[in-house]
Amino acid sequence: MRRPRRKAQETREDILNTAEVLFRERGIAKSSIADVAHALHMSPANIFKHFHSKASLADAICDRHISRMIGRFETLDEPAPAPERLAIVVRKLMEAHLQDLRDNPFLFEMIFLMSEADLPSGQHYKRLIENLFTDLIRQGIESGAYKCTDPQAISQHVAAAFASVLHPVLLAKTDEAELHDRCEGLSKLVNAALQNPLAK
Repeated sequence: MRRPRRKAQETREDILNTAEVLFRERGIAKSSIADVAHALHMSPANIFKHFHSKASLADAICDRHISRMIGRFETLDEPAPAPERLAIVVRKLMEAHLQDLRDNPFLFEMIFLMSEADLPSGQHYKRLIENLFTDLIRQGIESGAYKCTDPQAISQHVAAAFASVLHPVLLAKTDEAELHDRCEGLSKLVNAALQNPLAK
């Protein structure tokens, strides 16, 4: 009997899982689409049906990882006033990135190799971070701690302010003690701005 055909999503997940293992073991530069296909006992053409290049495959792996990581912070329930909550979430997000730098250097290799490309995972990460800040700012406004009127617009500026402690490439080049000090200082500055907006 012929085996039932697998759903495209199942095949895609198998490719992502296998490629992630190979990239982790060998590094992305030393892994090829042919290597992924060989490990899955399929032809490279089957891989290309789902991912048109190694860059798009690596991008999908990064995107999946980013979604999982940000998802943990979207459900974070910190029983603290808005200013403290903002500082806690930023610090924990930065620490999660630093842990990845130690545990999953292959992810950072992919980011370094593709940092000049305008890939979907980078745009997705930017949107997720801005949405996270939008929710935190909105909660602060509702509690009366923050005085701004447009949390969605302000969240873009807040995300930019924290870029030096949240952007993976910048994290990889900076001492951890300096990052923690910078994170604390930025949290104070951002909270001061949100609680005391500049007069128009």
